[in-house]
Amino acid sequence: MDILFSLGRASGPEIHDRLPDQPSYSAVRTILRVLERKGHIRHVEEGMRYVYLPLIERETAKKSAIQRLVSTFFDGSAKAAAAAFLDPASAELSDADLKELESMIRKARREKK
Repeated sequence: MDILFSLGRASGPEIHDRLPDQPSYSAVRTILRVLERKGHIRHVEEGMRYVYLPLIERETAKKSAIQRLVSTFFDGSAKAAAAAFLDPASAELSDADLKELESMIRKARREKK
C-alpha cells in the first residue's frame, strides 16, 4: 500500500521492484488480489498489464494497520502499545520527541473531556 500511496498507481512488477527483501512475484500478485478483494485497491487494464490504484486514503489505511497491530500484539491495549514505544530498549526518542508526545497526551485529555 505504501508503494501505491507514493506512486499513485503502479503495475505488479513496479511494486515488486520497490519491495525490500523481495518476495516472489507470485506472492506480490497474491497480496494485490487480497487487497483488491478487501476493497483497498483496484486495477485497470493497460494493454497486457494490470495497473493498481489505491481506493482508500493513507490515513484510513494507517488507522486500520494500527488497530490490527494493537489487537494482534498488545491484546487490544493501546496503553501497552504506547508503553512499548516508550521503552528505551525499543525506541530512541529524543527530548523533543518526548515533549511532543507529552503535548499530544495533554491534547487527548482535553478532547476527551
